[in-house]
Amino acid sequence: MSSVLGEVQYALESKLKTKAAEVKHQQRQDIAKPLLHQLRDWLEKSKDTIPAESALGKAITYSLNQWPKLMRYLDDGRLNIDNNRAERAIKPFVIGRKAWLFANTTSGATASAVLYSLVETAKINGLEPYDYLSRLLTELPRADTEDKLRQLLPF
Repeated sequence: MSSVLGEVQYALESKLKTKAAEVKHQQRQDIAKPLLHQLRDWLEKSKDTIPAESALGKAITYSLNQWPKLMRYLDDGRLNIDNNRAERAIKPFVIGRKAWLFANTTSGATASAVLYSLVETAKINGLEPYDYLSRLLTELPRADTEDKLRQLLPF
C-alpha cells in the first residue's frame, strides 16, 4: 500500500516541479493529503497486527513517529516532499569522511578540504568540476595579478 501511495505522491510532485507555490499547495491539499490520510489509517490499523520487533513493525512505528514531519510539506508549496537535494549535496562529504581518517598530516587534511571546497563551489556555480579544476590548475601558475586570479574564481 505505501509503495503505491509513494509512487503517486512522487508522480504528483514531478508534475508540480515547475508550478508556483500556491498551485503546489492546492494540489497537495486536493490530491496528496487524502492519500496520506489513507496511508496513516493503514499504518494505524497495521501496527496492532504486525509484531513491533519485526522489520515491518519497526518501519510502521518509525513512520508514525515521523508523521508530523511528513505532513509539514503539505502546508507550504515551497517545501519539498523529501530532503534528497540536501542528501546529494552532502554525499561527497559522507563518502570522504572515512578517507579523511587517513589524512596523515594537518596539511593533507587541509588540502582535502580545499579540494572539496573548490569542487562544491564549482558545482554550485553550474560548472563541471573536472573542467573547472583543469582550467584552474593550468591557468593558476600564470595568474600574476589580482585581476587574473579573480578571473579564475568559479563565480
